[in-house]
Amino acid sequence: MFTGDLLCRARAGGCGSSTGCVAERRWVRGVPFQRVTPILRADAQLDENHLIHRVLVDASGRFAFGYDLSIASIPASKQFKVTVLPLDQKFEKKLKAADPDRLTDVIPTFPQSAAPQTLDDGDAFSLDLLINQNAGVKIVDVVRVTFDKTRLRDFPRSLPRDFTLDAVELSIKDYRLLLNGSVVAVGKSTSPVAGALVWFYVQGRGRFIFSLAPRDGYEFQKVGIVDGNRIEFTMAGDRYEWLSASPILSGGGTWNLWVLHDPKYSPLFGAEKPPDTGKSALQKVDEAMAKVNANVNIPTQGGRSMVAPGKQISDTQKAEAVKPPRVMIGSADRIENLWPRN
Repeated sequence: MFTGDLLCRARAGGCGSSTGCVAERRWVRGVPFQRVTPILRADAQLDENHLIHRVLVDASGRFAFGYDLSIASIPASKQFKVTVLPLDQKFEKKLKAADPDRLTDVIPTFPQSAAPQTLDDGDAFSLDLLINQNAGVKIVDVVRVTFDKTRLRDFPRSLPRDFTLDAVELSIKDYRLLLNGSVVAVGKSTSPVAGALVWFYVQGRGRFIFSLAPRDGYEFQKVGIVDGNRIEFTMAGDRYEWLSASPILSGGGTWNLWVLHDPKYSPLFGAEKPPDTGKSALQKVDEAMAKVNANVNIPTQGGRSMVAPGKQISDTQKAEAVKPPRVMIGSADRIENLWPRN
C-alpha cells in the first residue's frame, strides 16, 4: 500500500484495466498506429526503502516483464527522485519459491539501471517495456507521482447507461482446456478473465472468440454452448471443452454461444518459435529408440544365433514426447478491441 508521500500509479498499455481499453487508430509520423486491448495484468509490491517491485503477468500466469522503481520524496521542493532499476534478484527468487513448478524461466527485465530523474509534484513519465516490431505494438507503463492522493483519480465514476448484452459478462477462472477429450492446458490465476467476450488461443490452431450474441460485420457461428462452468463447441472436426472452476455466467443455465475463429492470430509476445533442428520430435524419438532397442543377435549352444526384436514404441508414447502447444486466454468488452474493423 502506498501512503504518505510515496504515491505511484502505473498503467499497462495506457489503460487502467486489462480488458477495458477501447481500440483506437492514430497516425504517428505518417504510419497508422493501433492501440489494442492489453493482454497483461500489472502488479506492484512495496518493499523497504521506498522500493517498488513492478511485474506484468500474462493471461496464462507467466511473468512477461518485471522491474523496480526507487522513489524518494523531497518535501522541501515538492519533488520526487525516481530511479528505474532491473528487477531485484532476491524478489525474483521469492516469486519463484511461491510456485516452483510453474515459475522456472528467468523474468525479463531491464539490462541495467537508468540515471535518476527528478519529477515535480503531479508529473508523469512513460517506460517502454515490451516491443513487437513486426506487429507494431508496444506495452508502456505510465508512472505518476504526487503528494496529493486525489490527483491520481483520473477515472471518474461511470455514468448510467442502457442495458445491452455486452453488460453480461462471461467469466473464466482456474481453467482446463480439452481438445478431443485430452487436456492441452491448465491455468490458475488470482482473478478471473471476464468480459462480454472471452477467448483462448492454441498454438497452431489460432484464436477462438466467444460471444452470447452475433456481432454485425463479423463471421460468428452459432456452434457452441455455455453450460454451467463449461464451454463446448466443435469446429473443423475437433471438439473443444473449456472448463472453469466457477460458473461462467452468474445466472447459470445452458445457452447457445457464438464462436469466431481467427486462424491467423499471433500473440503479441506469444509462442516462441522452436529452433529449426531439421528433424521433428517424432523423428528424434524414432532414432533414439532404434539405437536402444535395435535387434540383438544372441548366440545359442548350437553355434547358431537368434534374433531378439527390440522393444517397439507405441503411437501414444510418441505423442507424449511432443511438447504441448502454447495456450493463452483473454477477454474484452467490445469485439473491436480484439478485431478492429478495417
